[in-house]
Amino acid sequence: MKYQAIIFDLDGTLIDSMQLWRQVDEEFLQKRGIPVPPDLFDLLPQGNSFIQTAQHFKDRFGLGDSVESIMQEWTQMVREHYTKGVPLKPGVRELLDQLAASGVRIGLGTSNSMELARLVLSAHGVWHYFQGWGTGDMDLRGKPFPDIFLRSAQDLGVSPQSCIAVEDTLSGVTAARAAGMRVYAIYDADSHPFWDQIQALAHLSFEDYNSLSPILQGELGINTGA
Repeated sequence: MKYQAIIFDLDGTLIDSMQLWRQVDEEFLQKRGIPVPPDLFDLLPQGNSFIQTAQHFKDRFGLGDSVESIMQEWTQMVREHYTKGVPLKPGVRELLDQLAASGVRIGLGTSNSMELARLVLSAHGVWHYFQGWGTGDMDLRGKPFPDIFLRSAQDLGVSPQSCIAVEDTLSGVTAARAAGMRVYAIYDADSHPFWDQIQALAHLSFEDYNSLSPILQGELGINTGA
């Protein structure tokens, strides 16, 4: 089957940013004089949307801040990093160039906000390649529910079954499978503890984009040049 579109997750999939978000979460609490609990990330559900994560912090730490103000503060904290210090993963730019040149529809399915997604992808000169968006600040259920991927496919004007999704987390792979998409897992060190489960759930799994790109040649009917 030739697939019509590809939908990428953002953090940990297209950009190398997962450690940055851990740093931001810790600094956010430290600014309020709240000790960082050792289980901070263990109890933070993987794949939570931007809104859900802000609500989780508000509830868990009894914050007087509104969910909206928490999201705004996080956005300000990562803005400079996203414009200057967060790299694309190796091979991503070349792959996006090839996909776009071949006329493949490209979508984004991320728990992050639209503003930050636009910021970091624009900084790398690839934002204009994306034609469909499902983001964590939309009124959608977060991963592992399929809503974010379904919204992106809807924007692209294609059926979920005609999409390939590329993800790095267990919740993301679960969400894309629930959406009815073909799912390719890409390795990220932050998800290493779950890699065996991710590999078992994804249709195919890859250590890096050098190994993923050639597979897309047949699946999307393109020549990646690999």
